[in-house]
Order: sequence, then C-alpha cells, then structure tokens
Amino acid sequence: MRSSPPGRLRLAVIGAGLGSAPHFRSLQELSGIAELACVYGRNAERLASVQLPDGTHRTTRLEDILEDASIKAVLVLTPPNAHLEMVQRTARAGKHVLVEKPLEIDLNRANALVEACDTAGVTLAVMLQHRLREAALGLRALIVSGELGQLVSAGAFVRWWRPQSYYDEPGRGTLARDGGGVLITQAIHTLDLMLSLIGMPERVTGIAGTSAVHRMEGEDTAAALLHYGNGAVAVVQATTAAYPGFPERIELNFTRGTATLEGGEMRAAFHDGRVTAAGARQSSGGGADPMAFDHAAHRAVLEDFIRAVHNGASPAVTGRSALGVQQVIDAIMSSSRTGSPVSLHPAAVIPVM
Repeated sequence: MRSSPPGRLRLAVIGAGLGSAPHFRSLQELSGIAELACVYGRNAERLASVQLPDGTHRTTRLEDILEDASIKAVLVLTPPNAHLEMVQRTARAGKHVLVEKPLEIDLNRANALVEACDTAGVTLAVMLQHRLREAALGLRALIVSGELGQLVSAGAFVRWWRPQSYYDEPGRGTLARDGGGVLITQAIHTLDLMLSLIGMPERVTGIAGTSAVHRMEGEDTAAALLHYGNGAVAVVQATTAAYPGFPERIELNFTRGTATLEGGEMRAAFHDGRVTAAGARQSSGGGADPMAFDHAAHRAVLEDFIRAVHNGASPAVTGRSALGVQQVIDAIMSSSRTGSPVSLHPAAVIPVM
C-alpha cells in the first residue's frame, strides 16, 4: 500500500474510453494536488493503449481499487448504464466519487445513485462542467446581484452535428446504455447550465423524435417549453442533425436587461445602456469530432472536487443538484410520449443551483 505525498489526493479512474481523455489531461495538470494511482477497465487491450503517468497501475480487477485504503476517491467514466453499480460499490468502500454526466440512464437510477453516496457519507460530484466556465460564472454573479432584474423568458439552443458513424458504434444513442439520445448525451450540459441559472420550471411540455438524418433508437431532435411560476417561459431546442454543428447558446431576458451565452462567451446588455462581457470563444465538440473542445472546465470541476474532499466541503456541482436536469429531461420525454404537459410538483423538484 502506498500513500500520497502531503496535500495530494490519491485517486483512481474507472473507465478509459473515448470520454476519458479530458479527465486524464486535467489530472496531469493537477498533479500537484492529485495522484492518479490506478485505472480500471474491462478491456485490457484498450487499457494498455492509454497514456498514463509513470507509476499508474492498470487493472481489469475492480477490487484492486476497492480494497486499497490509500485510494480516497474515484472518477467513474463508464457508460451511463454502469454508473449506479460502480458508484454503489465504490461508495460502500468509502471512496468519494466524481461521476461523468449523466448520473444514470433514468431518473430512478439517478436517485438511487445519489442515495448510495448519501448513505455511505461520501462526497459526490458530477462532471457538468459548463457551470464552471468563466462566462457562466460571470453571468451567475450578475443574476445573483439582482442587476438584471426578474426573469421574463429564456432559451437554450443546441444545434450540433453527429454523422451516422457516431451512432453506428455499439450502444450509442440507445435507451439501454445511454438512456436516450441528444437530450441526455449532448444537450444535458446546456440545459443543466440554464437551469442552474434560472431555476426549475413548474411544468414541461415537450416533443422528441428521430429525424431522417440518423438511424438510432434514441431521439436526435427535441423541443420543449418550460413554464415558470412567475409567468416566465423558457424554450429548449436540441438536435444532432444540424450540419456542420453550431455553438450552443443560452438566451436570458430580464426586466432590466438581456444576457446571452454562446460558445464560451457571455454578453449582457442593460436597459440603461451598459454592456458587460466575460469569457472567450471556444468549441464544445458540436461538430463531427465530439472531443474537439478545451478541457479547462473539466479541470475546474476536478480541482473543485479534490478541494471539496480535502476540506470536507460541498462540491460546486453536487450529485443532488444534477438530478434537476435529469428530472426535466425525463419530463420532456414523458410529455412527448403522452402528448400532455408534465407538472413538476414543488415537493419533488430538485434544486439545481
């Protein structure tokens, strides 16, 4: 058994597929506060091909992580349908957890995952990294200050592109492995960010389906109307059939000004003529290459998680707050199936902020 140098959190990664690359790059840059002790994968050949820091142990045996008391935290990067089992096992072993989005393939399994960490008394954070982008943090500060006034209307627009070859990969866009299509896999980031800024709606009306562009089980196109208690409304548009892919966009209209977030940039214009901006243009992987994005926000979530574990504090993106976006996605899909609005009862609504 090894121990980390003072001040460094010894952690492990579970899953080394396509989505693991920004996590590994981030951990390398955070080596001053974190030590990557072990990486688990079911496919030994793929695991051997992953570039890791010297001294990192590769294993196809999960018990190597569970039984190592020196490993204090894990990153769960498996496909969504394996999150619950992995988190339950690691939480019971006393490991703090950072899980890739979404929490799980449906709201019931997501709730069970959060409860597992609550019961075990371990920290749970979620990789919904758009919340920690510079532009998002700047806009959140403006909203909290009250400068923009009361929300009037909002919109979240994700017009991305994925070629058919993306969905030809086994499991991609299926209900069993991913939980669905564009909403839970791509648009979840932008929708979660909007909800974290303006709160949860009272009622949701949605429609979703698969366009002629793709052959897949899940939806590649969706739209929704979110109704708020103060009379405000928000619209959601999401697709992976918009060639060649466009920057995701959030529009927020308030009684004293308007604000937009697009491709990593924020701009707010006030009725009195003032204009303020934050952030810089960046890609989010909205085109044919899903990994064509900067990993700075991933690094920010990881750094926040590591410090939360060290300090016994709550992370910026908690597991319970991540239930909110899954609740709304679940409502959109339910409304699409039934043709009727879905009410989110106040007692059941999960705060996102």
